[in-house]
Amino acid sequence: MKKLLLSAAILVLLTSSLRSQDTLVYHHKNDEIKTLFGNHRARGFYGSFTMGYSLIDGRDAVMMGGRLSWITNHSIAIGLGGTGFINEFHYSSVQNNQVFLTGGYGGIYIEPILMPKFPIHLSFPVLLGAGGISYVSEDANYHMNFIEDGAAFLIAEPSAELEFNITRFFRISLGTSYRFPTPFDIGSSGGSKTASAESLRGWTYNISFKFGKF
Repeated sequence: MKKLLLSAAILVLLTSSLRSQDTLVYHHKNDEIKTLFGNHRARGFYGSFTMGYSLIDGRDAVMMGGRLSWITNHSIAIGLGGTGFINEFHYSSVQNNQVFLTGGYGGIYIEPILMPKFPIHLSFPVLLGAGGISYVSEDANYHMNFIEDGAAFLIAEPSAELEFNITRFFRISLGTSYRFPTPFDIGSSGGSKTASAESLRGWTYNISFKFGKF
């Protein structure tokens, strides 16, 4: 009987001690400073390579780019990126040569990610930055390219991407974006206008390969 009473007393003391510890932990958590971004947020990063297709000045164009981003809480990424482009060669009666438009732009990316833990989910990157574009002619006799004119611009490019979690460290996304450049005009040495902001404004369709810790 004495052993039974002693065992019961020890059990009561242990239960009381555990409850006391739980209470202390609860009060400690309540005393922690809360921030707008919460506590113990997961963090990650990724680098990506992108290939795309667009129309620039009404002609087929190849887009190539990359991005390096830092991710917080799996749900928003902030980073830097850029895109280069070139449209197809075409004949210009003004230059009496083959000509094309080429250039690039880059800046800051802000990327909200919806339901990132699902195998297939959405993200909405937005680029805010600047770039440049050149009007180039090709001299077939000398196998050289000459920049006839160029211009700089600011740009905003919102995107929507359907993202696939292939592995924990690799994702593929299919997306589309729309370019909003500020006004510019470029022309040939003869003074005629050959391209403007309207030439660059338009949709891009792309595929991206992302590697990192998500």
